[in-house]
Amino acid sequence: MTAPDTLSYPITLQPIGFVRSPFHSPQGMPIQTVVAANVPGQLELLAHYQPGLRDIEGFEFLMLITHLHQAVEKLEVVPFMDDHSHGVFATRAPARPNRLGLSIVRLERVQQGCLHFTGNDMLDGTPVLDIKPYVPALDVRHTERIGWFQHGLQRLPTAQSDDRMR
Repeated sequence: MTAPDTLSYPITLQPIGFVRSPFHSPQGMPIQTVVAANVPGQLELLAHYQPGLRDIEGFEFLMLITHLHQAVEKLEVVPFMDDHSHGVFATRAPARPNRLGLSIVRLERVQQGCLHFTGNDMLDGTPVLDIKPYVPALDVRHTERIGWFQHGLQRLPTAQSDDRMR
């Protein structure tokens, strides 16, 4: 099987809504939702997509798939929890091809087409491409093999975003 010609295989995505957040700059913001557990945010869904929220109140956690609109694209980065360069696919760095983000947030309430959540690690205005319910039986995997994160996780509680992804 040959790979498709990437120039003739465009993928077009449209935001379903936008995040409202206290973070207006990447510098100094949390790098993962787990260390931003109490940071509030809202997802304002565009009116056309609001019928898709039916029954979402039954879930405690949601996965938001986002477009990291202020990130750049790189293939090698020094992640926020390490001092050494790694291939971007071995990191969770925002500087990546297609600039896709994944945030697991706690749903607090749904109000008039707006999802109020905590666990916010997103910039104000972040476009949201999709929402999926978090289901531990489907989404949790237990492993001991976590690469360079084995030593990098010790930095997580104090690590913040800075300008290294520019």
